[in-house]
Amino acid sequence: MSNVYYQEKFEDRHNGPSSTDVEEMLNVLGVSSLDELIEQTVPAQIRRKPLNLPNALSEVAYLEKIAQIAEKNKVFKSYIGQGYFDVILPGVIQRNVFENPGWYTQYTPYQAEIAQGRLQALLNFQTVVTDFTGLEIANASLLDEATAAAEAMFMLYSARKNKAANVFLVSPNVYPQTLDVLNTRAVPFAVEIRVADANEDNLADDVFAAFLQYPAADGSVADYAAFTAAAHAKGIKVAVAADLMSLALLTPPGEWGADVVVGNSQRFGVPMGFGGPHAAFFATKEEYKRNIPGRIIGVTSDSNGEYALRMALQTREQHIRRDKASSNICTAQALLAIMASFYAVYHGPKGIQKIASRINDLAKLADKAIQALGYEQVNATYFDTLRFNVGEQAVGGIKSEALNNGLNFFYNGTVVGISIDETTTFEDIKTIVRVFAKVKGIAQDEVDLTDFVNALGSSIPAELVRTSAYLTHPNFNSYHSEHEMLRYIKSLEAKDLSLCHSMIPLGSCTMKLNATTEMVPVTWARFGGLHPFAPADQTSGYMHMINELNDWLCEITGFAKMSFQPNSGAQGEYAGLMVIDAYHKSRGEGHRNICLIPASAHGTNPASASMAGQKVVVVKTDEKGNIDVEDLRAKAIEYAANLNSLMVTYPSTHGVFEETIIEICNIIHENGGQVYMDGANMNAQVGLTSPGFIGADVCHLNLHKTFCIPHGGGGPGMGPIGVAAHLVPFLPNHKVVEISGDEGITAVSAAPFGSASILLISHAYIAMMGAEGLTAATKTAILNANYIKTRLESYYPVLYSGTNDRCAHEMILDCRGFKNFGIEVADIAKRLMDYGFHAPTVSFPVAGTLMVEPTESESKPELDRFCDALIAIRQEIAAVEAGEVEQVNNALKNAPHTAAVVTADEWDRPYSRQTAAYPLPYLKVSKFWPSVGRVNESQGDRTLICSCPPIEAYAEA
Repeated sequence: MSNVYYQEKFEDRHNGPSSTDVEEMLNVLGVSSLDELIEQTVPAQIRRKPLNLPNALSEVAYLEKIAQIAEKNKVFKSYIGQGYFDVILPGVIQRNVFENPGWYTQYTPYQAEIAQGRLQALLNFQTVVTDFTGLEIANASLLDEATAAAEAMFMLYSARKNKAANVFLVSPNVYPQTLDVLNTRAVPFAVEIRVADANEDNLADDVFAAFLQYPAADGSVADYAAFTAAAHAKGIKVAVAADLMSLALLTPPGEWGADVVVGNSQRFGVPMGFGGPHAAFFATKEEYKRNIPGRIIGVTSDSNGEYALRMALQTREQHIRRDKASSNICTAQALLAIMASFYAVYHGPKGIQKIASRINDLAKLADKAIQALGYEQVNATYFDTLRFNVGEQAVGGIKSEALNNGLNFFYNGTVVGISIDETTTFEDIKTIVRVFAKVKGIAQDEVDLTDFVNALGSSIPAELVRTSAYLTHPNFNSYHSEHEMLRYIKSLEAKDLSLCHSMIPLGSCTMKLNATTEMVPVTWARFGGLHPFAPADQTSGYMHMINELNDWLCEITGFAKMSFQPNSGAQGEYAGLMVIDAYHKSRGEGHRNICLIPASAHGTNPASASMAGQKVVVVKTDEKGNIDVEDLRAKAIEYAANLNSLMVTYPSTHGVFEETIIEICNIIHENGGQVYMDGANMNAQVGLTSPGFIGADVCHLNLHKTFCIPHGGGGPGMGPIGVAAHLVPFLPNHKVVEISGDEGITAVSAAPFGSASILLISHAYIAMMGAEGLTAATKTAILNANYIKTRLESYYPVLYSGTNDRCAHEMILDCRGFKNFGIEVADIAKRLMDYGFHAPTVSFPVAGTLMVEPTESESKPELDRFCDALIAIRQEIAAVEAGEVEQVNNALKNAPHTAAVVTADEWDRPYSRQTAAYPLPYLKVSKFWPSVGRVNESQGDRTLICSCPPIEAYAEA
């Protein structure tokens, strides 16, 4: 038979099990076909018709298509600024971090012993932030500058002494997108955003905190020391959004009294990407260490007394405190924070000082040269941004001539703004000056900048020139040659387990293949080099891709439209609830404030509901883990007058397709509420059912789960929301780039389309899988989960299952009984590291359990290897139960075992070195060694160290 029409199917590369594997697995399950398994698993009443999507493309064909789309983007030299700048990403970081699955396929470092590399890189990031801001403590990144500002507002509001104060005083000279997000976040808590100048007269008794931009949005640099002192005298706190690069030259806000400093680390080597992803930062004073949102990396020691790192304090606190949480943050921007930290390591303090000084010098050069042409430059002081008041007659000519030369400036009435960045060259300044000269009728050959170069003077007030040192730690002063930098990056990478090594079987987190072809276009200049506020005619490629993705996701979810603005799952939850609230208000029902949430829900659900101003009422679950429908009905009727919404995860957080889901949605609608579906488990729905078909009104999608965006060691994520037709008018708008109608809620993220550049990954995945491939992926995910369930259920009780004893795409293994013999679920998690695996999700949603999700991209041999490991561990537990091994000193309690421990001269443990390190034969072929022993969590919380300590000082302590 001829092969002339043969085309390799990406689906066969993405889905792990071969056809032979599938047959063998089905035999183990006792079913004759994959469709029979699906019939036993997915309730018939929610099964949808097949997806209607374009035919699947091969990898080669997709890259050809996306290259053509990329050509529609015009990458001009961007001098727009407004919080986004072009950068030079060092090749050693691009190739070995940004494009390296050893870094981008890692999970959030909850299992610290096999995450020491990224923990060190994130600790470096925290050190960069504390050093540059002049504050005592920083977290390991937030989503973007605008949402970080909102987190600062809410933290200071929650911690305020004067509970009657409800005004957040915001300088009019902040970025418009930040003000937009502040307005959104303020509404649910009746915080008043009062836009007023930063002067003492505006520090009224009802103000709890003030917010400044430094340098200001217009580029000017002001001394806020006196204002801050006056605020503190009245018990008012001061938060500042600062430009990280500028702080190499400017006095840090912490040195003039700021209580919180937020901002964006994008300038440290992270491409603009049409708005993201970029790592925001959040720094504050020691007194707020238990209030600071997000994740903090801290220093502690391991079981051998060696230096070790782990996430500190309120790790995933929204899961612990639920509706009492002070933040709903789940995803950070770890990968981008890691890139920014490596940028600081590579350049060091001297290198960054040179980059910042060069930016400032080029700005001063442009200032003098353009003023010499007769233009008025408004900013007396500045770091990188100039403002020329050119008048009505000149502004059109300048804009036209700038575009003719491939330049984008920032325009505000008759004022032309120019923001210089590290990519700007002397030749670029000449081009800019010639644009202004031509409008004055001056010929190009008459423009000469040499007279200005040696007489630049200063643009920073003497009292604001930085004198304090930064980046003094050896980590930032040791790796400036590419060879040394390469080795440093690789030394950290080697300490981390990622999808390069083995499956990461985390329930509810969907750690699946991030295919290389999906990742390739993200680093192309035609996608990475676009400013999010670039003129619309320059961004046609992005809009083509986004519109296609919108259509495809609407088909997959059964919704009318998507909003891509939320840049994490928790942001999607929040945005969806705010859209529902806007809908109720439009109908004169703004009093609806009751949100029903099942007891089994993700912790981010009640936290997001609280952030959105809802009162959470918990719905019971039955003994099988399903929503108690009668309890739901009773509470929906009881609160009908004020019922806002139900937040429900489907399949359930317990890994089951609840058969009453349509009835549940109907109950909510009958009582005036809307149904919000958490899309965390969408990997079990695609092609088989959909939120819209089931009856949900809004659903967020974790693109970093179901749709293949990598987890990046704890971010980036994307959490777009899809909505039914009646909610479309209320989707988020944006202050700078209008993307919704007049009824749209204000922005939930800084950029109009969130982390736009990584939407390419999901676009590629859907385009290459097609309708049949996506549906097959869902079926395979369900097959893989049920195969593991069948292999393990005689060793570990499986906590919940559906009517036909099937699970969805994940299951819960009950380990609580082992506690009677001194074995905790954490011991199993740590022992799995010795077998070369990351633990499943520990103690969620039920304490003392493991939630396992294999995903469709794992092969049968890998599933068997994982099952063999858990079965071997169960046999180790059995030896403890039988009294053959002591309860306190055994391989589980001492896990994980490092190479240093196993190869030490002395070995006094009651089991062999072989048992410790090589308990199964496959480990002799491929062994991943944890770099530290079991981490001491409590020690690190008692003595919180969250920036790089001198190793000697730590050892002495």
